[in-house]
Amino acid sequence: MASAKNQNSPASARRAKLEEARRKERARERRSRIITISAAVAVVAALVAGGGYLMSAADEQDKAEEQARTSPVTGERSWDKLKQNHVEKPVDYPMNPPVGGDHNPVWMNCDADVYTEAIPKENAVHSLEHGAVWVTYNEKAKGADVEALAERVSKTPYSLMSPVADQKDPLVLSAWGKQVTVKSATDARVGQFFTKYVQGAQTPEPGAACSGGIAK
Repeated sequence: MASAKNQNSPASARRAKLEEARRKERARERRSRIITISAAVAVVAALVAGGGYLMSAADEQDKAEEQARTSPVTGERSWDKLKQNHVEKPVDYPMNPPVGGDHNPVWMNCDADVYTEAIPKENAVHSLEHGAVWVTYNEKAKGADVEALAERVSKTPYSLMSPVADQKDPLVLSAWGKQVTVKSATDARVGQFFTKYVQGAQTPEPGAACSGGIAK
């Protein structure tokens, strides 16, 4: 009888309630841990998948750039054995805009420089010698194309842009010994030309400065 009374005593009831509360708390903790672990696994899986996607995208970008560098630019004109003498006088170049030859001792700044007025061709050629791409246009070029190309140049070190009123075609891209006429700023050859020739293999003086020259 004493044992039965002890089991039914207030203290026993309190212990039973406390144990039940602890059991429920442990159950909640287990559920919380399961949810946390599941969420962590999901996050990790997402990161792994996202990382795999980013790595794949980076690989594809690398492949695209490598193809741009190794593939010929459609319609491109090339010149070789160009002179590289420094001269203080105007030069009569056989192509317009010029892509190489004798040039002024001081280069035109080509650190993403966009010029809205004509620049001396002898200084621009020196910039090409340093590995710059020179974007030129005449009055026949569409304003939207000029604006879009100016934006690209303004974001690209070792490039410059200026008007050349007497060039034959509205839009021309030049590098040392290389030149192509493009139809518009969206022409796929624009991106390829920049990828291939900004500090490209054609550069006579790779790594030479594109700042510290003439700024107009």
